[in-house]
Amino acid sequence: MGDAKKVVQATDDRDEDERIEEAVPGSRNLVSHPPWWDRKRYYGSILFNIITFLLPALYGTLSKLWVAQIDGSMVSTTDSYTYIGVFAEVINEGLPRGVFVVVGDRSSRSIQSRVNITYTLIYVQTLLGLLLSVIFCGAASNFASTFVPVETRQASLTYIRISSFSTLFSAISAAVAAATRALDRPDIPLAISATATTVNIILDLALISTVRAKTIHPTVNTQAAIRLTCDGCGALAGLIYFILMSRKALSNAPVGIRAVTRPNFIALKQLVRAGIFTFTESAVRNALYLWLISNIVSMGNNYATAWGVFSTIRWGLIMVPVQALEASSVTFVGHKWGAWRAKAGSQVRRARASWMDIYRIAQPAIRSFAMVFFIEILLFIVLAYTGGVRSFAFYLSNSETVSQITEMMWRSIEWCYIFYALSTQMATVLLATQPRWYLYQSLGSNILYVLPWCIAVTKIGMTEENAWLYHRWVFGGSLVVSFGIILFVDVVWALWLRSGRSEMAPIEESL
Repeated sequence: MGDAKKVVQATDDRDEDERIEEAVPGSRNLVSHPPWWDRKRYYGSILFNIITFLLPALYGTLSKLWVAQIDGSMVSTTDSYTYIGVFAEVINEGLPRGVFVVVGDRSSRSIQSRVNITYTLIYVQTLLGLLLSVIFCGAASNFASTFVPVETRQASLTYIRISSFSTLFSAISAAVAAATRALDRPDIPLAISATATTVNIILDLALISTVRAKTIHPTVNTQAAIRLTCDGCGALAGLIYFILMSRKALSNAPVGIRAVTRPNFIALKQLVRAGIFTFTESAVRNALYLWLISNIVSMGNNYATAWGVFSTIRWGLIMVPVQALEASSVTFVGHKWGAWRAKAGSQVRRARASWMDIYRIAQPAIRSFAMVFFIEILLFIVLAYTGGVRSFAFYLSNSETVSQITEMMWRSIEWCYIFYALSTQMATVLLATQPRWYLYQSLGSNILYVLPWCIAVTKIGMTEENAWLYHRWVFGGSLVVSFGIILFVDVVWALWLRSGRSEMAPIEESL
């Protein structure tokens, strides 16, 4: 009965209840299901994640609109914040993305161990974020020469120096958000997002919006300072919320709270074992992306601004459902994987999974795949035939030329993002189970397709007039190719797991 109780406490999903009933007859009455909208359930987590991703997407759109009203020529400068964020993604998608395998395993690990791993992650991420912030601040001139159009390069240096310290806060936020999702606390990432967005709205309205006091004369640097302040407030709110939550959860733990909150070598080793693959994947992918961005920037201010506006529209409000479903999928695939590992044996290096086991592990990703397919098709039809992209681009850039270029970009590759949305859900199966397979699929698309194009665009002799002829094949084509590669790798992963040839790392308790 004790073993049954341990497993019951470790899971909330209906198919796991069936497994418990088979293993221990009469144990089903021990299971108390929270309602579907509860944060510990798949659909409930989606609700939390939608709001979490929606708030910063709204602000990201508004911030460009404010800057366009201040000085339309400086809209491309605000993209330097985005490109700093791309560098930061390498550390934010490294160890933090490995937590879904480690912290997400609620069947084989105690709550003390999972929380200790989270604290260890936060310590490491804070150090890495601070180091990266200092590097960006010191290398502002070199950064501007690569990622800011020559027309606004000199005026952008202060903006870059201010924005560089956002890396520190984004590192903390990424660590807290990923780990707490794996702990079934999506309300903490929501608190980060809500705090940052609320402070942003207040300061934007007071200092840079069209309804500000007439005595205030904002610049693009005002927007950078506001954004840095709000990122800091969000990170601090999330950190405090997590500390309070963890202390409450461990109030009756046999291990002292001081031991749980200290960094632990075993915890770090478990994180690195999973995170080294996601770190490498992110480093390769973002290095190639920034290589392409430097080529886009060299095409001039209008073209660079149009790409920034296109990215704001595509990666802003429209991408919220994709991001929310991905976050829920990777969380619950991690839970399912942990439950299967507990059944197979946490120290077993190779175990054979049945087809039903594989289906249960991948079930959250299958659900997300079906939902995102319907959503993306609907959005594509609506946006393709309403003609609203050009008007939206004009509001964001305050430039008719930029809006025309943005509309051209949208019409040529928007359909490719349907494949991206589906690929993202399929990849969560690899990310939350065996991240080395996640690395394999990413290297496949980036080395075989993106890298040759990165080299080619530097040799073609492109101009602003013909650049999109090539860039659409780079960005749109990579999304379609990635879909095929992820599908192939998912199938191979399943066959390897079914045959018992897939090697798995042993599970170690940090406390």
